Amino acid sequence: YSVLPLIVLAFWSRAWIGWWCLLPGIISIVWMFFNPVFFKRARSTKNWASKAVLGERVYLNRDVVAIPDIHKTPLYGMLKMMSVIGMLMAIWAVVFYSVWGAVLGVMLAYIGKSWFLDRMVWLYETMKSENEEYQKWEY
Repeated sequence: YSVLPLIVLAFWSRAWIGWWCLLPGIISIVWMFFNPVFFKRARSTKNWASKAVLGERVYLNRDVVAIPDIHKTPLYGMLKMMSVIGMLMAIWAVVFYSVWGAVLGVMLAYIGKSWFLDRMVWLYETMKSENEEYQKWEY
């Protein structure tokens, strides 16, 4: 969650530091990829963020292990689209220096992603009671 505002701010700073804005932009993007490497494994998966990741794994595995009908909803696609629209709006705002566009774009991206992750927690909680393999993921 910390990377998107950093990237927006980094590329916004081109007005002040010119091409040097690429340095904080690249550092932010590199941080996004190496962040999981620098931190050790979570002591427990009994928290919202871990369950969101486990729910995403369950969702990706839906062709192998069927998920309940209530989770077969177009809402997931709409939330992803909301995030994409937010990202595009944030990019547009950075290009044209629109503060409100940047704030709204980042907010849309975060709201869409957070709501999607919330649904993934719900999916994981539903599926772990129905599947022994998924139960083993929690520690």
